[in-house]
Amino acid sequence: MARIDAFLKLGLAQGCSDVHLAVGIPPMLRMNGDLLPIKFRALSDTELETYIHEILTSSQREKLASGKDLDFSYVADEGGRFRVNVFRKITGVGAVFRHIPGVVPSLDKLDVPPVLATFCDYHQGMVLVTGSTGTGKSTTLAAMINQLNERRNLNIISLEDPIEFVHPSKQCQVIQREVGTHVSSFADGVRSAMREDPDVILVGELRDAETIMMAMTAAETGHLVLGTLHTTGAVKTIDRIIDALPGELREQTKAFLSMSLKAVITQVLVKTPDGRGRRAILEILVSNRAIAKLITSDQTHQIPSQLQTGKDQGMQLLDQALLDAVSAKQVDPNDAIRFANDKKKFQRFVTDTDLVPALNLAEGPEA
Repeated sequence: MARIDAFLKLGLAQGCSDVHLAVGIPPMLRMNGDLLPIKFRALSDTELETYIHEILTSSQREKLASGKDLDFSYVADEGGRFRVNVFRKITGVGAVFRHIPGVVPSLDKLDVPPVLATFCDYHQGMVLVTGSTGTGKSTTLAAMINQLNERRNLNIISLEDPIEFVHPSKQCQVIQREVGTHVSSFADGVRSAMREDPDVILVGELRDAETIMMAMTAAETGHLVLGTLHTTGAVKTIDRIIDALPGELREQTKAFLSMSLKAVITQVLVKTPDGRGRRAILEILVSNRAIAKLITSDQTHQIPSQLQTGKDQGMQLLDQALLDAVSAKQVDPNDAIRFANDKKKFQRFVTDTDLVPALNLAEGPEA
């Protein structure tokens, strides 16, 4: 057994989401959003380097020695699958191990709005899941792939870096390919997938202009494309895609988004009132004619009003979803306010007054 497995085993026993290893400090665990040290001595550079080298292949060791970061999946000897990032910093080597549950969750288990299941009925177009790092994007996408896998007869090609949840083929054929192992890049993976008779293509991250363009092409040509972006709202997601591509493609990109973008899901993870877990809270955009027109006419700033009035279509603003969860006592208001855009709306729920912004009384009450 690799010696690093002892830390991973402890982390799993504590129910953490991530194990952090760095030189000069004890190992740390991410527990319900907070990073907490374990009772252990500080790790030395030589010690941690030895631990990490035990789980690397020869090619990974060479890559790390050349100064490059590593992203890969790792299965501990005593169980537990992890997404791993190894890097170098001023004090030496470091690593983060994110636990990947062995069982792919269902949408019902995640307790997300029912409209997400309807997105899995689409036959073409693009559905994006967005949010900051560590907000559960991969988990939501895995649940959507599981929904497809159990209910439809499709060829699903998943491009990931690295592979996280493992999907056994059920009703569907699920082909999982890892960037850097099976394909050279996300863009090349999409290009290859389109020659492999796909019905659904999952792109783990739309990280550059080429990948975005290839994903758009796939969505336009009769495929359902699922993907992620590191954006924190529906409007920011649309603007990010438009801005990521060359200026001469701006009108073409807006036309694509108006016709082929089907939905944007933005999520945050908020602590539960007892502090023992976190709950996914979602902003949801479902494309319609009004939103399409706002995109093509450069009025994306008006999209929030469509989310506010589109509840019957499954749409919701993040602030409203947060308020609903706070009112239902599903999340801690002191944590929810951190993610809110209009923090004044949360003032009456928050018990930690340091979190509430000072109100300018000279402006008078809000209308």
